[in-house]
Amino acid sequence: MIPHDTSALPHRLNVLYSDEVCIAVDKPAGRLSVPGRGALAEGSVAQQVQQKWTDARVVHRLDMATSGVLLFARGANWQSHFGSQFALRLIAKTYVALVTGRLGAQVGDCGQIDLPLCADWPNRPRQQVDVVNGKPSQTHWRVVEHDPHERWTRLALQPITGRSHQLRVHLLAIGHPIIGDALYGALDTAPSSARLMLHAQSLGFCHPISGAQIVIESPLPF
Repeated sequence: MIPHDTSALPHRLNVLYSDEVCIAVDKPAGRLSVPGRGALAEGSVAQQVQQKWTDARVVHRLDMATSGVLLFARGANWQSHFGSQFALRLIAKTYVALVTGRLGAQVGDCGQIDLPLCADWPNRPRQQVDVVNGKPSQTHWRVVEHDPHERWTRLALQPITGRSHQLRVHLLAIGHPIIGDALYGALDTAPSSARLMLHAQSLGFCHPISGAQIVIESPLPF
């Protein structure tokens, strides 16, 4: 990580990186990336960042329940640039998750989930695996740690595509839901957790001005 600004915004929102083209903050679990509807219309991370940087523009999002590195562009031109980088899959993203059970016992310590996803319209915002109507979706996983009692596995995850709820649905589909995932009914099968155990640990990109490889990291909270 190359931190240019490690100051804190109000309400314990920590700035991990900032320069003339982008800002990255450490999004807490339980906060919206962008304004929601109704009672959730206020208090998003984007609104808080824009109080300090009025030119900050959203380029990607994290689920409300997910914590970790959240990137903003400085102005419309850089927003377009980073949007293209995400679309072309040139932004390297690594997540860490705790999932139920012992993943890897039968298939090794790494692998790839390749299951098409689409919206579960009657149950929005849930997503689902749909081999007929779903969009291609791939997630690479690697075992980091096993619980000695085989209750959970810590994984490093690299989403190759960026579908809504992709990591959560893919892991649920292979029988190892993320611990604390209330939306997908994983609470009944997982050790007790007050939050979704999914964290955006790092984000890397080639700096558009200097050409340097920037890797921004967020401390792991679990």
